[in-house]
Amino acid sequence: MAALHRSLISQLPLFQGMAPEEQNEILRSARSSRYAKESAIFEQESEAHSFFVLISGHIRVVRTTPDGQQVIARYISEGEIFGVAAALGRTTYPASSVAAVDCVVLAWPNALWPELVRRFPAFGATTYKTVGTRLQETQTRVVEMSTEQVEQRVAHALLRLANQTGRKIDIGIEIDFPISRQDIAEMTGTTLHTVSRLLSKWEDIGIIVSGRQKVTVKDAHRLVVLAESRAKG
Repeated sequence: MAALHRSLISQLPLFQGMAPEEQNEILRSARSSRYAKESAIFEQESEAHSFFVLISGHIRVVRTTPDGQQVIARYISEGEIFGVAAALGRTTYPASSVAAVDCVVLAWPNALWPELVRRFPAFGATTYKTVGTRLQETQTRVVEMSTEQVEQRVAHALLRLANQTGRKIDIGIEIDFPISRQDIAEMTGTTLHTVSRLLSKWEDIGIIVSGRQKVTVKDAHRLVVLAESRAKG
C-alpha cells in the first residue's frame, strides 16, 4: 500500500498539536479505505479491531435497542475520530457506524491505541476530550427524550445537525448531507408520520425548507424558540 500523505491529516483539529514528523509517524500505521453509501464500517457489539478518522463524507452512528428498534445516536463529520472503543475501556463497539454518503476513512489497529496515546499525548488528550463531549451530548439527549415534547426534540435535532454539519447558502443553513424524515424520526424517538407533519408545518410558516433527503434551516431563531419552548407544568 502506498504511504499516506501528511496532508490528509495536517489540518484536522485532532492532529493540530503534533509536529509534522509526528503526523508522518502516526500515519505509517494507518490504512485508508473507501466505503460506499449505506455500507457498514463496523457493527454494534462486533470485536473492536480498529479505530477510525473520517477523511471525507458523513457517518451515521446507530444503536439497536434490546427490542430491535434502531436509534440514530449521532452523525460523524469530516475530521472526527470514531470507533474508539479502547478509550471507553471496551473490547466491542457500542454502536454500528454506517456511511451516510460515500466515505473515505483512515483506520488504525486497536492494539496500537495504548502506544499512540503514550507517544503522542496531544492526540490522546484531544480524543478523550471528544469522547467526553459525546458522552455529555448523550446525557443531554436522554434528558430531552424524557422531558421534552416531540416538537422540541425535533427542533433540537435539526439545530444540532445544522450546527455540526451546516453549510451556509443563500436562504439559510443547509444540513450538508442526505437525511431522510425517517432518519430524523430515529434520532428523536418518534414516528415518520409525526416528523413529516412537523416539517411540513414548519415549511409552511417559513422556518425550514425540506426536499428529498435535504433540510435547510431558513429561520434558526424561530427554531431555537421552538426548541426551548417547553410547556410549563
